[in-house]
Amino acid sequence: MHVLVTGCGGFLGREIVSQLLARGESVRGLARGAYPELEELGVDVRRGDVTDANQVNEAVRGVDAVIHCAAIAGLWGRWDRYHSINTVGTLNVIDACKTYRTGILVHCSSPSVTFDGGDQSGIDESAPYPAKYLCHYSHTKALAEQAVLNANSPGQLHTAALRPHLIWGDKDPHLFPRLIERARRGRLTIVGDGKNVIDTVHVRNAAAAHVNALDHLRQTAPPGGGRAFFVTQDEPINCWQWISQILQIANVNPPTRKIGLRTAWRIGLAFETAYKIAGIDREPPMTRFLAAQLARDHYFDITAAKSILGYRPSVSTETGLNELRTLWAGNKP
Repeated sequence: MHVLVTGCGGFLGREIVSQLLARGESVRGLARGAYPELEELGVDVRRGDVTDANQVNEAVRGVDAVIHCAAIAGLWGRWDRYHSINTVGTLNVIDACKTYRTGILVHCSSPSVTFDGGDQSGIDESAPYPAKYLCHYSHTKALAEQAVLNANSPGQLHTAALRPHLIWGDKDPHLFPRLIERARRGRLTIVGDGKNVIDTVHVRNAAAAHVNALDHLRQTAPPGGGRAFFVTQDEPINCWQWISQILQIANVNPPTRKIGLRTAWRIGLAFETAYKIAGIDREPPMTRFLAAQLARDHYFDITAAKSILGYRPSVSTETGLNELRTLWAGNKP
């Protein structure tokens, strides 16, 4: 197949590209930056932004399928920035797929599209979208996901949305660096009772799930068309024990201080209010979304991904952590 991967230079996008190349697919990438290392591997990298419909059209023209990973993540910032990239950018991809009769669209969504601040303990895809969101990221990703699922048209455009949770692995540019830096500076505090259970997903597993979805949607009438799927390690773990393991591998002392969820929630609300009034774009030290994510359960039933897409996590959490120990030995990540 000739596959376009948007956000090909990102943490997940690069791994998807790698797995597609490894099995002989022809890969085109769309990214805002230059990635000569991908071009050397044979990727047709197109410079462009998903917010520009013309650039998206040119990237989609002539491909058989699109795996859409381009997005902006974060807990704070202007609505228009998140909406233009996450929602409008996705609408541009959908429109281009329809225009050029691209038959498959796999969308990288997020479990946060169903998060309302409460516990998510073993929920599946029947969980509804909340009436209100705690951050623009989850709201705009939910709008994008719904647009992708509604665009599914049997025999014309087969779509699916994947919800990988807390993607991690070596060379992670987001989650691990933030955790490690906060802990080194003594700014990481256990929120809640420290007993909340979460799911994560190794980057190789997350990428494989997207390739699984691509293969599934090639069917004449795929039962997963127009559906969302949670994607995890299928190994729920204690949140703070996992964080402690990561920090210990990085030779950083895990946090011992605790703060109650109610207190953290009030602090987050105060920061949000002050930053909004002052027009500050940088992320506050605490938000309501972050407080809830650090204290609540968020683990998921991935029966649908396994039974419909054929997804099986090949990299266990233990294996992934052991890889980090080897790779980080003697080096500061």
